Amino acid sequence: MNAGVKVFAPASVANVAVGYDILGFALEKPGDEVIVRFKEEPGLVITSITGGQLPYELEKNTAGFAAKQFLNKIGKNNVGIEMEIRKKMPFGSGLGSSAASAVAGVFAVNELLKRPMTKRELLEFAVAGEQIADGAWHADNVAPSLLGGIVLIRDNKTLDVHRLPTPRGLYATVVYPEIEILTSASRAVLSDQVPLSKCIEQSGNLAGFIIGLMHSDFDLISRSLNDVIIEPQRATLIPNFYEVKNAAIEAGALGCSISGAGPSIFALSNNSLKAQAAGEAMQAIFAKAKIESKIFVSKINQEGAIKF
Repeated sequence: MNAGVKVFAPASVANVAVGYDILGFALEKPGDEVIVRFKEEPGLVITSITGGQLPYELEKNTAGFAAKQFLNKIGKNNVGIEMEIRKKMPFGSGLGSSAASAVAGVFAVNELLKRPMTKRELLEFAVAGEQIADGAWHADNVAPSLLGGIVLIRDNKTLDVHRLPTPRGLYATVVYPEIEILTSASRAVLSDQVPLSKCIEQSGNLAGFIIGLMHSDFDLISRSLNDVIIEPQRATLIPNFYEVKNAAIEAGALGCSISGAGPSIFALSNNSLKAQAAGEAMQAIFAKAKIESKIFVSKINQEGAIKF
């Protein structure tokens, strides 16, 4: 029997408070799995999807579309390939679910075909796949899921992406409250007008965060993790958001904000004990409000998508 190739693409946190659409980092878990095998009949088909309701049509599936675009590019669209998708993370969570699927789809096919492209060269196809889900061309979830680490996207249009240093001891906590926030609704609340004073303040925070990463300056990272533009507009979509944020910081987190479009909330800490304590404090606020939640604590995933 043709065993094929099995890959994993991790969840990710986008925006990272001060980098709307231009910053993201990868988590160790959760993530999505994709298995691909050769088949006799020509063409790519999705044969199985577990863990959620997703379309089997390649044009409507982020994993399928990303892989199809890649195959077209390298002139292998007639190669017979079957794909299994195993969703291992919640939809609409603010954890880059559609991005992880897109990354896993194209990465798996590239591995099956003995790597005709590098990981970085696969980025454009994964971004095209995610665009099927949210209609936007941006790499703040896709790039870290594929490449790993903390990623800065200098320019989304040209996919000018760069890995940033990860200080030793930096841990991420993500709490996912089981409520639904559509990405379209989360974007709809945003104003396209930003006061100059807020732009200046946010620019300073973004620069400070990057310098803090470069020098492992946790105090600077903490001072810089303050979103003065996007978070205030989206906070009302998440019940008890500021209570949750304050609980994380009081438990020792460096900072806390909304993961992607929400409803997940992330915190960064300078050791694993504080990361766990922050997560438990955040969960306690949601529990008090009778909102179920899941917690994920991990180092920053430096590998991104992997074959296993």
